[in-house]
Amino acid sequence: MRRLFAFVLCLLREIGDENAYRRHLAAHGLAHSAEHWRSFFDAKARARYQRAKCC
Repeated sequence: MRRLFAFVLCLLREIGDENAYRRHLAAHGLAHSAEHWRSFFDAKARARYQRAKCC
């Protein structure tokens, strides 16, 4: 049961971009803050919506 809970929690963190944010912080040597989260999320959203979609 614990393994199932851990798996679901890990899956939710991946879907919610928490794991990507943690990897971003580790890669850049930063500590968690509201400002860093905002800039991370804005850059991710900007990249997502700048790509042109065809058809």
